[in-house]
Amino acid sequence: MDKTEIRARLAFRRAALEKLRAAYLALVDGGVKNYTIDDRQLTRLDLDKLKKEIRDAEDELDELEALLAGGKRRRAFAVVPRDW
Repeated sequence: MDKTEIRARLAFRRAALEKLRAAYLALVDGGVKNYTIDDRQLTRLDLDKLKKEIRDAEDELDELEALLAGGKRRRAFAVVPRDW
């Protein structure tokens, strides 16, 4: 992936994150009963889902910024606890 593509993805993710945050704040403040992002209708019941989407977008932004700075992608790993 070249730097131009990374910059394009960063701009896209930042715009999406701004919309997600605006929706979350509008629903939390209680000023609205539902919120629309493009073609999606969100209600207060969707707050947990929105939190997860915001976290995922922030993680992806962090990863793209690290790539742009010359770093490497983070590797996922899992720890499996065992009871011997």
